[in-house]
Amino acid sequence: MSASGQGQSRSGVRLDVRGSGSATVETGLPVLDALLERLAEVARFDLVLELEPGDTAAEVLAAGDALGDAFAGPLRAPGAIGWGAASLTSSEALAHVVLEASDEALLVSNVDLTEARIGGLDTDVARSFLEHFAARAGLVLHLRLLNGTDTQHVLESIFKALGAALSQACTIRGGQER
Repeated sequence: MSASGQGQSRSGVRLDVRGSGSATVETGLPVLDALLERLAEVARFDLVLELEPGDTAAEVLAAGDALGDAFAGPLRAPGAIGWGAASLTSSEALAHVVLEASDEALLVSNVDLTEARIGGLDTDVARSFLEHFAARAGLVLHLRLLNGTDTQHVLESIFKALGAALSQACTIRGGQER
């Protein structure tokens, strides 16, 4: 695991895009931990993401940065497809994600969760995370919520679709496994 800091720091990320879906995530925000574990499960990525405890809002951004950095390489690996699209559901929610590796990172979304209070935070945690993730991974990332009103279902459908799209994007051309 790559670690930052010194001493007893437990910050770091390890990603295997040719994994089995095993994940250990400790961001300081249990909702985000569960969403990232679900992403890894759907994509069949092995993921370890641990952040040093601190300000929860800062941890969300740090998690987006760390995960984005981890995906930058696999998305641009020799022979990697570099783009993906997926639609997945969670109960009544249906999300569609399209992404492409790009030198001009961008998040475009019709999802507004500013009124949702996730983990007690007053901001759209998911949007902040995804903006940082897209910027560090170098992705044009389009999110469309096609249906859904329950915040937890909406978030789960987004992260499941993101996992499936990332899995496709990290696939090596020529029929080889991710």
